[in-house]
Amino acid sequence: MRQSYYSALALMMTIPLHSASGLSSSAFGQTSRPVPENAQANRFGLGWECNRGFRRQDDACFKVKLPDNAFLTNSSFGKGWDCHYGFVEKGNQCLTVQIPTNAYLDANFGDRWRCLSGYRQTNVGCDLIKVPEKAFLSDNTTGSGWECERGYRALQQACLKLELPAHSYLTTGGNEWRCDRGFENKDQTCVAVEVPENAIFVDAPHGLKWKCDRGFEPRGNQCLQLKLPENAHLNSTGNGWDCNRPYQLRGGACMIE
Repeated sequence: MRQSYYSALALMMTIPLHSASGLSSSAFGQTSRPVPENAQANRFGLGWECNRGFRRQDDACFKVKLPDNAFLTNSSFGKGWDCHYGFVEKGNQCLTVQIPTNAYLDANFGDRWRCLSGYRQTNVGCDLIKVPEKAFLSDNTTGSGWECERGYRALQQACLKLELPAHSYLTTGGNEWRCDRGFENKDQTCVAVEVPENAIFVDAPHGLKWKCDRGFEPRGNQCLQLKLPENAHLNSTGNGWDCNRPYQLRGGACMIE
C-alpha cells in the first residue's frame, strides 16, 4: 500500500517537470533573433555581431566599401575602416597628407603635420619666426614663439632691458623684479617698510607689511596693548579677544544673559 502511494507521488512530480521542459524560451518572454548572413553569435551569448569586413545596419550586415589606402577595423559599427599612416580621411577617401616646406608628419597621429622648430603654423604652411635681439626660441607654439633673455621684458616685437631700482632683485622668471625683504614697491621704487614698536615685518602681497605682536592690536600706524575685559581671553590671532564661555559680548563687555 505504501509503495503504491510513493509511486503515485513520484508520477505527479514528474509531469510538471516534463511540461516545463517542453516550453520554449518564448513562453518566458525570451525571444532570440536569428543570426543574419555574414554574422556570428556574440561570444558572450547576447545577440550577434557582424563578421570582419562587414558593418551592421539595422538587422543585417553589409560589406564594408574599403577605399584605397585604408584598412579594416575590428568594429562592426561606424564606417568600418581607417586610413593608413600618412593618409587623411576626406569624405569617403584616404588622401596623401600634403606636408608643406619646413614641416614633418606627426608621428603620434599620422594624418597631420607639424612645423619644424623655429617656424609657426599658419593656414597654408610654416612661417619663419622672427626672433628679436636679446631673445631665444621657446617651446610655446601658440604665442610669439620666443622669449626674452633674463633681465629683459617683452614689449611688442622687442626685448627691453629691465631697470632695477635700489633694494630689488630679479624674480626666478627673470623678466620682472621684486623688492628686497623689508621693502615695498611704491611708484616703481623700493621703499623701506616702517615697522612700528611691538610689531614684526611680514612679506604680505597686499595690505600692511607688518603684524602686531601677540597681545597688541593695530591702531593706525601703531600697535597698542589690548585691554581684556573681565571674563575674556585672547583669540587665535593674538590681536583680539573673545568672551569666555558661557559669556557673550554685550556693549564691549562679556556678560551672561
